[in-house]
Amino acid sequence: MPDPETLIDLKRYPIDQPGTLRAGVISQVQADLSQDGCAVLKGFLTRNGTDTLKAQAESVAHLGFRSLSRTNPYFTKDDPALPPTDPRRRFFDRSNSFIPADNFPKGSALRNLYEYPAMTAFIRECLQEDIFHPYADPLADVNINAAEEGNGFPWHFDTNNFTVTLAIQNADQGGAFEYAPNIRAGEENFAEVQAVLDGTSDKVRVLHLEPGDLQIFRGRYSLHRVAPLKGPTPRYVAIFSYVKNPYMVATPERCQQLYGRALPIHYERAGKRGDAYLD
Repeated sequence: MPDPETLIDLKRYPIDQPGTLRAGVISQVQADLSQDGCAVLKGFLTRNGTDTLKAQAESVAHLGFRSLSRTNPYFTKDDPALPPTDPRRRFFDRSNSFIPADNFPKGSALRNLYEYPAMTAFIRECLQEDIFHPYADPLADVNINAAEEGNGFPWHFDTNNFTVTLAIQNADQGGAFEYAPNIRAGEENFAEVQAVLDGTSDKVRVLHLEPGDLQIFRGRYSLHRVAPLKGPTPRYVAIFSYVKNPYMVATPERCQQLYGRALPIHYERAGKRGDAYLD
């Protein structure tokens, strides 16, 4: 059973020990999140941690749901009643693969990290959230995005309030993380979303993550994408999801799009969301 304490660089990031160094890390993350909804901790994993997660990803990569589809930023269906330029009618090719959460059982390296109490407490403090729960979705609480050569993951908003990702392996070329901070904080802001999709927005920022980096991101409110990839090496990114509403799960439609299936819980809880955003 892989010990989370051997996977995280606890000398650099002592998330398991109270003190000034831990407090300083949290303070910096909070400042970055306040500024643009995104924070990166370089080299959060040890080399052993990165290698262990890479081996786990490779062992279950064949179980990922690979799909090629066209999606809009909200994962909703086309609405012909809207103008053609409306973001809800802007569809882009998506070529991607998600390895669902039920392939990472209790005791596995990725599951141990997600359920590590010191990790959960650290993330909660970084996000300054009093109401903070693991995502209840059995296909999406902790999974791996395995992206191959192609169009990457086009512009979209996340279903959950905040997302924590661990970079495991980069593609040979491409795969930068691009995002427009907080453009949906408080309202849908379709005009600014349209500007991002048109390539005319000055709000887009670009991150080049390296294996072992931890990213904390408020993807519910910031439009973002993974730039197209090139080369035979897949890009592996582990995704840890947390929410304010412990009841919330993804919609059946999104589950079908991302994982190729939906479970009874997705139909039972459909439409019971904590906010009124489109997705």
